[in-house]
Amino acid sequence: MSDSTGLMQPAPLGARATMADRAADAAGLLSAYIELSKARLSALVLATTAVGFVLGTQMNTPSAWGLLFWTLVGTALCAFGANALNQWIEQPRDARMERTRGRPLPAGLLSRRHALVFALLTAVGGPLVLAWQTNLLTAGLGLLTTLLYVVAYTPLKPITPLNTVVGAVCGAIPPMMGWAAATGELALPAWILGGLLFLWQIPHALALSWLYRDDYERGGFRMLPIIDPSGRLTCQAVVLYALALLPFGLMLTLHNVCGPVFAIGSLITGLLFVLTTVWLFIRRDRDSARRVFFASILYLPVVMVLMVADRTPLNRSGVYTELIGIYDAPAAADPAQRDDVR
Repeated sequence: MSDSTGLMQPAPLGARATMADRAADAAGLLSAYIELSKARLSALVLATTAVGFVLGTQMNTPSAWGLLFWTLVGTALCAFGANALNQWIEQPRDARMERTRGRPLPAGLLSRRHALVFALLTAVGGPLVLAWQTNLLTAGLGLLTTLLYVVAYTPLKPITPLNTVVGAVCGAIPPMMGWAAATGELALPAWILGGLLFLWQIPHALALSWLYRDDYERGGFRMLPIIDPSGRLTCQAVVLYALALLPFGLMLTLHNVCGPVFAIGSLITGLLFVLTTVWLFIRRDRDSARRVFFASILYLPVVMVLMVADRTPLNRSGVYTELIGIYDAPAAADPAQRDDVR
C-alpha cells in the first residue's frame, strides 16, 4: 500500500502473517513434491545419463548441448514419475517404517489423488519429451525403465529378494539412454556402461538393506538380509558383484572409449571398494555394512569423473578405433545432422 505521497507503507500485521503463511505453504508443498520425486536419487540417474551422453558424442556444438538438456529433462520426468508411483503404491508399507514414515504420503503432506496426478503426468511426459526432442529409442528406454520400476520392481519387493536385481536393471538403463540420445543406437560401450551400473547397484543396495533390515521387515519387504540372518549369502553376493566391477571398468579402455588413466583409476577405486566388501564378509556387522554403503557412494562419482576426464576423443566421423575392431558411430559427430535424432 502507499499513502498520498506515493511512498510504500508497511502492510498490516495480519496481512504480513497471511503472506508469510502462504509462502511457507508454497515452500512446504514444493518440498513435498521434491520428496515425492526422490530428487536425490533422480539426480544420480541424471548424472549417469549425462555421462552416457558425453561419452557418445563430441560435445563441441551448441546442438549437442541442447540435445543433452532435453535428454536430461525427459529422463528427469521419467524418474520423477517412477519414484512417485512407487511411493503411491507403497504408502501403507512406508507408514510402518521409521525410515520412510516421514515421506509426503504417509505423513499426510499430500493427498493420494494429487500424488497420483503428479506421478502420471511426469511418467507420461518423460517419454513424450524424449520422443519429441531425441529419438524413439531413448523414449522407449525411458518408458521401459518406468514400467520395470513400477510394474516389476515395486510389486516384487514384498515377495522375493530378487527385487534387488530388477531394481538394478532399472538403474542400469539411464546411461544407455544418454548414449542412445547422443548416437541414435545402442553400441557395445552403452551396454558396458549399463553393466557397470547394474553391478554397482547390488552391493550398494544390499549394504543399505543390511543397515535397515529391521525397518524393511516391519514394512513387509523381503530383502536378502532379512531371509539370510547369518549374512553369509548376502556378503558373498556383495563381494562377488564388487569383484565383477573390476573388468567392466577395464572394458571401456579396451574398447578405446576411455584412456589408460581411467583404467588405472577405476582399477584402484574398484580394489578399494572390494576391500570394504571383504571386510564385511569377515565381520558381518553394521559398521562394516555402513563402510560398504559409503564406499559405494564414493566409488560411482569417482569412476564417472574419470570416464569423462579421460574419454578418448572421437574423430570427425565419430569413430572410436578399438583394440578389437572398429566401432563406428557416425551419429555421434553432430546430433543436429541426424534426422532421426530430433
